[in-house]
Amino acid sequence: MADFTTRPVIQGTRGVVTAGHYLAAAAGFRILEQGGNAVDAAAAMTFCLTLIEPHNCGLGGEVPVLIYSAREKRVHAISGQGSAPAAMTIEWFRRNLIDIVPGDGMLPAMVPAVVGTWALALDRFGTMTFRQVLQPAIELAEEGFPVYPVLHFQIAANADRFRRDYPGTAALWLRDGEAPAVGEIVSNPAWAEVLRRMGTAEERAVTRTRTAGIEAAREAFYQGETAARVCDFVASTVVPDATGTPRKGFLTRGDLAGWRAAAEAPAVRGYRGIEVCKCPSWTQGPVFLQQLALLEGFDLKALGHNSPEYLHTLIECAKLAFADREAYYGDPAFDKVPLGVLLSPEYNEARRGLVGAEASKEFRPGDGGGGIPAIEDWLDIKADNEYARMHAHDTTHCDAIDRWGNMVSATPSGGWIQSSPVIPGVGFPLGTRGQMFSLNPRRANALRPGKRPRTTLTPSLALRDGRPWMVFGTPGGDQQDQWTLQFFLNVVEFGMDLQEAIDAPTVHSAHFPSSFHPRGAELNKMYCEGRIPAGTRDALAARGHEVGVSGDWVHGLVTAARLNDTGVLEAAASPRYRTAYAIGW
Repeated sequence: MADFTTRPVIQGTRGVVTAGHYLAAAAGFRILEQGGNAVDAAAAMTFCLTLIEPHNCGLGGEVPVLIYSAREKRVHAISGQGSAPAAMTIEWFRRNLIDIVPGDGMLPAMVPAVVGTWALALDRFGTMTFRQVLQPAIELAEEGFPVYPVLHFQIAANADRFRRDYPGTAALWLRDGEAPAVGEIVSNPAWAEVLRRMGTAEERAVTRTRTAGIEAAREAFYQGETAARVCDFVASTVVPDATGTPRKGFLTRGDLAGWRAAAEAPAVRGYRGIEVCKCPSWTQGPVFLQQLALLEGFDLKALGHNSPEYLHTLIECAKLAFADREAYYGDPAFDKVPLGVLLSPEYNEARRGLVGAEASKEFRPGDGGGGIPAIEDWLDIKADNEYARMHAHDTTHCDAIDRWGNMVSATPSGGWIQSSPVIPGVGFPLGTRGQMFSLNPRRANALRPGKRPRTTLTPSLALRDGRPWMVFGTPGGDQQDQWTLQFFLNVVEFGMDLQEAIDAPTVHSAHFPSSFHPRGAELNKMYCEGRIPAGTRDALAARGHEVGVSGDWVHGLVTAARLNDTGVLEAAASPRYRTAYAIGW
């Protein structure tokens, strides 16, 4: 046990919550105190986060969710990723001589998924009405909340763009043309009105059934005044983006009205008696499982926590798993993803043999059963798309466990104020997740109308001996399933408590194409938090790794909650960036 941790492990018996911002955590715990369950609490936290962390997530974004239902004794993945509009095609981008989907503006906007995702989750697994779980967020939007340092920094860093290109954003988030000061109260009345319209619609319909009320609230967003304002803005407003040409977007009312979230079976793999559940391959989630499948053949405890040998092994296994992510992952409704092969013992035994004593500089996807896909250039996505034609954004996270044994892990993201303009009358921008599509039709994750882009968002849920055990996650783009993997191994292999496991310094590989525009790769590059000793970094460099040093406390914002061996609920949150919090009772 560590002599010191940055925070205590929160313990309780009635419920625990975590969130990327302390006000959202307070809202989730408030819902638990009012008798709601973990799903109700996670929904309330998500809506609060989309308001108070507008640089990390928004109503125009997405939220993959994992739920353990105590009633059903099953884990469900909720497909909280919106799909591509009907008019968004590879052919359109070719005609317009665009070789890579931009990461800003209107072109990469998918159908907003947050409202529909929680409508499904609340109806099937929750207990409260939409109005009840929206109430904390409505109060924060109408009465205001204090600007905190990270929010101030993000607004100040993007103020020039707001003034120049995003007048709606400037009107909402700037004060006399400048970022509001830390501690200044900001509000968002138009955003609150969007939620109030949902609550009003629900109230009119709930006299029939609770389900009818939730559906009415959902329709108020996707088919009512909110959808009309969003789609009219998209159709009438040209917005500058990375292509260099201001353009309108693709989204229409038909796209919004036709989209629904779905409950799916998670991707699952065992490790040391623990079943780890991830969202399917429309996220990068299975790459966590692939890393576990490779690592289970090593005696990690004997290597020693954060030793050069241990970190080298982690990085080399990450390189192999992420190469497969690039080769195979995509929306399984469109792409044939050979997860059964990629997670099989035989495949991983062979792949494990590629891990040598020296750092590999090769990009090596494996044979998923039909040969390695023939792609001209794995690492240069733009060039690859050109052949086919002839973060820093971020995220947030929340977890909840209730007294009845329900567990939720949710990773909201997208709809960032720095990437797309706030739409007048609704108070939020659209997302830009379409930047993750490939424009080469021979690739997995190639753009098609109605398809989900392979998102980086990747909540985690683990069972032990068939019983619900732990939920966890982090922001961090492509690094999410590397930082959370190290947290998980800290707990499982090295016996750390939740807070010690979160506090420990981490590393990650960048040896693969980024999921974000302009999709660059850093071959053989790994990054260490500065608390990794210089001697360890030197030993990694001696093995051939190109080692970069990040700040001491900058890798992600892991939060976690679990049911421990004595039946006590525990929760913890990272001190990085000074906003995440855990609460329990």
